[in-house]
Amino acid sequence: MSEAPLALRYTKEHEWVANTDSGSLFRMGITDYAQSALGDIVYVQLPSVGDEVEAGKVCGEVESTKSVSELYAPVSGVVVAVNAALTANPEILNSDPYGAGWLLKVEVSGTPSDLLDAAGYAQITA
Repeated sequence: MSEAPLALRYTKEHEWVANTDSGSLFRMGITDYAQSALGDIVYVQLPSVGDEVEAGKVCGEVESTKSVSELYAPVSGVVVAVNAALTANPEILNSDPYGAGWLLKVEVSGTPSDLLDAAGYAQITA
C-alpha cells in the first residue's frame, strides 16, 4: 500500500476528496487502503450526473471478489461527472485509486468539513 497523498482530504470511511482548480468542484474516490482491503474489484455502482449527494451518506457501492462495500460521499453537492471507465474496467480502482480510478466529480454546496488530512488518515489506518 502507498501512503495517502498529502494534497487530498479523507473520510474515516476511506474515501478521498480533492479540490479541483475551479474552487467548488471536487473529485472523489476510494483510498489505496480501501481498495487493498476489498481485493479485486469487479463492479462499481455510482450515482447519476445531476443526483445530489450528502456528506456522510451512502452514494454508491463497490463490489469485490470478497465483499460489497458502500461508498459514502465526503462532501455535499450535485454530481457533475462520473468516471464511466469504471463501468467496463472497475479494476482501475485497484491499480490507480488516486488517479484514473476517481469515482465522481461533485459541485459542492458550502465548505467541506470533518475531513482528515493525510496525517490524520494515517493514524486511523495504522
